[in-house]
Amino acid sequence: MATKRPKPEEIVVKLGQVGVLMGQSIPRIDAIRQIGVTEQTYYRWKKKYGGMGTEQLKELKRVQKENERLRRAASDLTLDKLVLSEAAKGNF
Repeated sequence: MATKRPKPEEIVVKLGQVGVLMGQSIPRIDAIRQIGVTEQTYYRWKKKYGGMGTEQLKELKRVQKENERLRRAASDLTLDKLVLSEAAKGNF
């Protein structure tokens, strides 16, 4: 049975929970186990989302979406330019 992947917002919350648990003198390994993930997953999440708040996460997602849109627009324009240059040469 496949498990669902947590959303980035949920990941940020879980990383915060580990910080709170460690602040209560619970060892890091035990805190990671309490949020229900493996050590490897925790460190991967920490590397990607560490120190990020929910507002920063929303901004990151917005910027990534905008970058993807701009990449698509640039590739479309490049393709159009290549087609027009081939047509101008008479190679159609």
